[in-house]
Parts: sequence; C-alpha cells; structure tokens
Amino acid sequence: MATEQRPFQLVVFGASGFTGQFVTEEVAREQVDPERSSRLPWAVAGRSREKLQRVLEKAALKLGRPTLSSEVGIIICDIANPASLDEMAKQATVVLNCVGPYRFYGEPVIKACIENGASCIDISGEPQFLELMQLKYHEKAADKGVYIIGSSGFDSIPADLGVIYTRNKMNGTLTAVESFLTIHSGPEGLSIHDGTWKSAIYGFGDQSNLRKLRNASNLKPVPLIGPKLKRRWPVSYCRELKGYSIPFMGSDVSVVKRTQRYLYENLEESPVQYAAYVTVGGITSVIKLMFAGLFFLFFVRFGIGRQLLIKFPWFFSFGYFSKQGPTQKQIGAASFTLTFFGQGYSQGIGTDKNKPNIKICTQVKGPEAGYVATPIAMVQAAMTLLNDASDLPQAGGVFTPGAAFSKTKLIDRLNKHGIEFSVISSSEV
Repeated sequence: MATEQRPFQLVVFGASGFTGQFVTEEVAREQVDPERSSRLPWAVAGRSREKLQRVLEKAALKLGRPTLSSEVGIIICDIANPASLDEMAKQATVVLNCVGPYRFYGEPVIKACIENGASCIDISGEPQFLELMQLKYHEKAADKGVYIIGSSGFDSIPADLGVIYTRNKMNGTLTAVESFLTIHSGPEGLSIHDGTWKSAIYGFGDQSNLRKLRNASNLKPVPLIGPKLKRRWPVSYCRELKGYSIPFMGSDVSVVKRTQRYLYENLEESPVQYAAYVTVGGITSVIKLMFAGLFFLFFVRFGIGRQLLIKFPWFFSFGYFSKQGPTQKQIGAASFTLTFFGQGYSQGIGTDKNKPNIKICTQVKGPEAGYVATPIAMVQAAMTLLNDASDLPQAGGVFTPGAAFSKTKLIDRLNKHGIEFSVISSSEV
C-alpha cells in the first residue's frame, strides 16, 4: 500500500456523526500510543468544518490534549458531491467510513477510494450492502491493489476472528461452531443510537432483494465437514450458559460464511459451519423480546410501518434504541462476552463417518459493543492494513475481516486494546 505521497495515513469520514466522534477519539489515542515508532498523520472529513472542529475540541478536552485540533487535518466533503469524495480519497492511505446506513451512503465512498487508490474500512452490519459491494467491486479493487474491508466493528470482527482463533487453538480439525453473545449493562441499562435501528429496518424490509442477490451470485456450496450443524429452536435453553437464547440477527453469520468460503477456496483450509445466538436471560426477557420481535417483523413489511418504526424507535424497541443514543454512564458500565462452542476431530481421525471427538470453548470479551469496541476494532483493523502489509492477501480486493486479516497480528493488537481472546476449555470427548 502506497503511503509516501499521501498527506494522511488515516481519514475518518463522518467524524461528526454519532459513531464517528468515538472513532475520532480512538484514532487520537492511537496517535500517542507509546508503542508507536512513527508519527501518524491523520484527518477528519465531513460536510461541516464547524462540526468537525467541535468534535476535535471535544476529543481534546476528553483526552486532556489541548493541542489536538492543530495536529489533525480537516477535509470538507459530501456524499452528494463525488468530486469532493475523490479529493478526500486522494489524500488518504486508508479511509475509515463511519457514514451509514451504508445501503444509501456506502457505495460512493468505496467507488471514490478504488478510483483514487485508497483503501477503505467500514463498520457496516448490513449483509446486502456487504455482499453487493464484493460482487461489484472485488475485481476493480484487486486491479488497483487497494483493500475494501466491510463489517470491521463489533459487527463482525469479534465473531469472524473468534471463529479463526478457535480453529487455530484446536488441536485438530474444527468443523462447527456456535457462538452466544451476552451483553452486560450497568444499573442504568442499555441504549443504542437509532442509526443501527434504521439499518435493521431497511435490511429486514428488503430481504427479498438479498435472496435475489445470493441467487444471482450462483456460488457453489462449500463442502460440509463432519455432521451438519443443527439449527436450534427460535427460543432455546443453553445449558452451559444457564439461560435462554434466540438467533442473533446481525451480520455475523453472513460474514463468517463468506470468510470460510474465502479460506477454503483460496487457502485450501477446511471450512467451518457456524451459527450465532444471543442470550436473553430468563423467561420474562424472552416474552418481552418476542413481543418486540413480532411488532418489528409485522411493521417492517409495509412502507407506513417502516416510517413509524423510524419515527418512534424508543417505543417500538421497548426502550433499547433512541435518537439520543447511550449516555457516557451507560457506555462506561456496559460490556460484552462472545462465547464459542466448537467441535471437531483430533489429528489423524477421519472426518466423514466418525462422530466429532474434540470440543473447545473460547471467548472474546470486550468493553461496550457499539461505541467503545467498534472504534477499537475499526482503528486496529486500519493499523493492521498500514503495518502488516506482507501478511494481507496478495492482491487487493473486497474482503471480510477474517479473509483480510487471518494471517496478520490483528488478534494480538485487539488483545492489547481491551478486546480479549482466550481459551476457556478444550477436551477430547
């Protein structure tokens, strides 16, 4: 990746948005990391100079760095103005794109980055956008030698790299993994900014087009190793975690499947089956979530229903999503645990007829998912692009995090920054 001739190694696009301000703070922290051996020239980008200036002043105050504003470049650009996006991309080695919903605003940024030789990382949890971008732009990005890496936030770095970590730690062949996400909150509960809510509404409202896209891409099925992983019931009890769980509706399954396909087709690695769940505690939470889910799935089918969901996020999500997003107190008290239960075969055991004879349990733990873990994951993905170039896929292209980073030191970087990967237990059955 060419870095010499460009004024900025990183550009945070959408820095004045709700998530963008947290990503800006995280880049500012990375800039003064004691382990850094070289300076990190970077900039913020967006439509309004005043708003960008305010974000930098707020970060300077929070981090106790009064000179921060004068150390960071400001680039004025707008999604609606392709020439301004080109100008931004020409100045950046890596663009960190924080402007969503990506189905509406993501493609022009990717296009500008590819045409102007910049790599791009986003934090989209929208399978339709992610899969369409790979279909449309993989060859173009490879021709230019740039890396376009989606879903590099909480969706879906912990899940995607968690499966790879589990595979690497198993003494044999990993064939299947189930993950269970547990979100921990403090006394003031949880809140998520409604940007995420909107992405979910548009995604669920457009499921038929995602199916069409997958049918059109005409991919050969990846072989099944070992017995087929059985789907759990929509509400099931997890004995190990002593609680109920429901299927996880985020992008993790889509992303992990794409990674496993890439590793099988390009690196001849044995593909892993994957299913994702989220724990919901006791029976009261299950009932509350079922009502919220039924409301959501009913309203999301109609134009007027989608408008109501967007207008009243707090009401329809039972208080989980709001236009204001979480308070600093809520963010500080929250954390996540992602537990992986894997099964497979010890070395030398045939994988066609035999029952799996090894189990492994691993975990990824981290701080609050949306506005602490996501910026850490995104910024460390960018640092990996800048510093581990020889371990990335040879040509550029459009990749999942697992496909791009499976041979890099990203897991080590995340461990040092508070997103911790560990083995809980490993046993031959």
